[in-house]
Parts: sequence; structure tokens; C-alpha cells
Amino acid sequence: MSNLDRRKFLKVSAAVAAVTSSGSSMAQSNGTPPAAFAAAAAAASPAVAAPAAAAPAAAAPAAVPKVTRILAKYIVGARYEDLPVGVRKEGARTLLNWVGVAVGGSHHETVECAVAALGPFSGPRQATLLGRKERFDIMNAAFVNGVSSHIFDYDDTHLKTIIHPGGPVISAILALSEYRPVSGRDFMNALILGVETELRIGNAVYPNHYDVGWHITGTAGVFGAAAAAGKLLGLSEQQMVWALGLAASQPVGLRESFGSMNKSFNPGRAASNGLFAAILAAQNYTSSDGMIEAKRGWANTISTKQDYREITEGLGTHYEASLNTYKPFACGIVIHPAIDAAIQLRNQYHLTAEQIDHIELRVHPLVIELTGKKTPQIGLEGKFSIYHSVAVAVVAGAAGEKQYSDAAVRDPATIALRDRVSATIDPAIKSEQVDMTIVLKDGRRLHRFIEHAIGSTQVPMTDQQLETKFSDLVDGILPKAQSDSLMNLCWNIEQQPSANIIAQTGAKVV
Repeated sequence: MSNLDRRKFLKVSAAVAAVTSSGSSMAQSNGTPPAAFAAAAAAASPAVAAPAAAAPAAAAPAAVPKVTRILAKYIVGARYEDLPVGVRKEGARTLLNWVGVAVGGSHHETVECAVAALGPFSGPRQATLLGRKERFDIMNAAFVNGVSSHIFDYDDTHLKTIIHPGGPVISAILALSEYRPVSGRDFMNALILGVETELRIGNAVYPNHYDVGWHITGTAGVFGAAAAAGKLLGLSEQQMVWALGLAASQPVGLRESFGSMNKSFNPGRAASNGLFAAILAAQNYTSSDGMIEAKRGWANTISTKQDYREITEGLGTHYEASLNTYKPFACGIVIHPAIDAAIQLRNQYHLTAEQIDHIELRVHPLVIELTGKKTPQIGLEGKFSIYHSVAVAVVAGAAGEKQYSDAAVRDPATIALRDRVSATIDPAIKSEQVDMTIVLKDGRRLHRFIEHAIGSTQVPMTDQQLETKFSDLVDGILPKAQSDSLMNLCWNIEQQPSANIIAQTGAKVV
């Protein structure tokens, strides 16, 4: 038997054994009946055949649904008028939150580096850098605004996948809206469709894709940016298929980048890559028609899980975009329950750091994996330290961007309390939960269990809280009158004849 035939034989044998023992679980993951897996395995290698007398009648392999085309057809045909009122409202909340964090982050060192690096090479002054006086070409503007919106780790979050959907999508279409006319209604429709696209694709591969190290905001976000930009460009169904295919060829982002400037590079690049894909497709730059689902396509190449039902089922009736959430704290979402608990206990008992002997936490394993930095040295690292986050929440009673500055991370009082915070992994604790005990020097033990933190879908931030967050972020960058006008435009973008007014109002006046 040749090496090639031997590999085929082993592959087919393993497939048949897996179908025999666990066909039902495979069907659940892939949406294909167990019998079809057996038939597919039997047909996989005609060079290895069972004796003729024992061979059952061959069945055709089950066809994988044409996910890329189904999704493209939906995006092209979806109308603003068909969006439920609640979904439109969540779209406005997504826009308001994104604009706030983008303006708020616009003068961070990371953005300064990006502007300095790209300025000499940027093309025509086509689009605004929010919160700044510079204008870049639309590709580079989409990138910089995407970076700016994520650098504080304060942006929106789809809790099921930990995708930050606003950055890739809105950065792309805001830049595009300055290049060609886009009505507020069309802008909102594209925003929601882009968010819906990236979240559904993310659902199909999460958590396996994320677990191996991909930063899913970048890898799934590029699809959202391509879909939203393609919708505004008026792509045909075939062109949208190509746009999604070109997006699939540009996955960006690894979790190793967390805690560095590189993390915010990922949604920025997803925005510009998605816009790039849509613009190419508009000129009939082709791709494979099955780039998401093909054997050597995106989903099979970068994940061991492919549940295509997550992408196609309920299109136009169920909206993942309506499940978007917004951070009350400027750090990784898995730390939020601990911060919430710390602030609640601090406020209830009027605690000071000096009263506390130590703080005990029981957390989900992912908390330590993502935010286990015990001795952060800079603000960006503090965002990935549950120890700093809990300590600063007690010391300051808050965990906004100011509590993650370099100075805050190096504050002696915060460091002293941080060193008295311990976290123990408890598999019984869910990722959205925390069990906290603060032990005081007088022997008292103060306990708080958080089932769902503020900012979750169960305890969402109110519109007023979002407005306060927006104002806090924009304060000092834009004058109050300009800030108030920008906030009002975000709430009412659907009534605006031209969506580029968001960018114009969000620019820093020279």
C-alpha cells in the first residue's frame, strides 16, 4: 500500500469509527445527519474499498450549505424598513458608544504612533480622524479610527463571542460615507448588517477558533466591514460573494498581542481590510464562491468547529446585533464582575484600602488566562490584570480610562492593595461570574457573588449611563457644545440626510 493510500485508509477508518460511536454529536456540531457522515466517509477514498459482497449501497456525500452565497444574498436584499425598532435602537447605542471611545482614544500614544507612521504615505485627504485635525485617505482613516476606538478596551462587546463589533464596521463605513453620499438610514442599515454578519460568523467558530489564539474581533470583524461597506457600495449578490471571499483571505489578529499596541491594530486592520475587499469586489475582482465554508476555506482552515447554522438560520428574524453590550469599565470583559463586586462592597461599607487585610476571588479559568498579569508596568497591561483592576476599583471607586493610566498602575497605594489580591480558579464559576470575599483587618469577612455584572445583557447600561460615559471620554478633546451636538447626531443618525455629518462633527476644530 502506498503512503498516500495508507493515509486515506487511516483517515476513512477514523471517520467511520467516529460516526459509529458519536454520530449524533457530530450532527449537532455540523448540522448534518449522522448517516450522511458515514456515507461521506465511505465515499472519501475509492482506492480503499470493502469486499463487494459486504458493501452497502453508496450514498452521495452530504453537501455543505452554500453559506457564503446565502449570506451575501441576505445582505444585498436586506432593507432598513425591515429592521425591528429595537434593533435600530441598539444600532444607535452601538454608534454612540463607538464614537465616544474613538474620540476618547484619539490622542493616546498608540494613535500618535500610527498617525506619525502613516501620515507621510496617506493619500488624498478624504476622511476624518475622529478627535483630531488630520485627514487621511479612507483606507488609512478607517484603520486609525479602528485603532483609536479599541485602544482603551472600552468598546462594545458581544458576550457570546467576545467580539467587539463596532470598531471594524463603523470605522470602515464612516470613512466611506465621507467619500460618497450615504444617507443616515442607509448608514444605520449597513451598520446593523455588518455587525450581524461578523457576529454570526464568529458564532460559527467560537470558542475553538478563539481558544487556539486568534483575536476574533479581527478575524470575524473583517467580514462585518466588508458586508457593511459592500452594502453601501450597492454590490450585486455575486459581488458581495466576492467581497466576503476577499475578506476571508485577510484574517488578522492573535491573542498574543493583548496588553500591547498590537491589540488595537487588529480591529483597525479588520476595518481597512474589509473596506478594501468591498471596493475591489465593486470592480468585479473575483474570489471563490465558497470562501467561508469550502474544505480549504476560512472556517475549516482556522477552526476545528464549523456550525454553519449559526450563520444562516434566522436571517432577518433573529438579530445577534440586538445582543451587543457596552462596557462600564475600561478593561477586558472577564474582569467586569470582579470590579462590579469590589465597587459594590466599597460603597456599601465605605471601605478604604487601609482597612483591608486581603481580597479573595474565585474565578473562571479564562479570567486568569486572559487577565493574570500580577505586576503590570503600564496602563495597557493593567487592563489585563484582575489584580490591578480589583485594587483600583477599591481605591478609586471606578475603573474608567483614568484608572488604567500609566500613573494609576504605578500608584503605591494601588500596588500595595494589588499585592493582597488573590485569585483561585473554580470550574464551577462561569466566565460572567465572580465570588469575592474582602477580609478586613478587624476580622470581618465581606462577601459578594456577582451573577451578571453591570453592562451585561441581563443588567445593561442605560441610555443615560452611555451618555455619561460618552461625555467623560470626549471631555477635554472636543468643546462641550460640539460634544453635545455629536451625541445628539449619534442618537438621531437615521434622520440625517448625510451620514458624514458624524465625521465632520467629530473632527477637532483647528
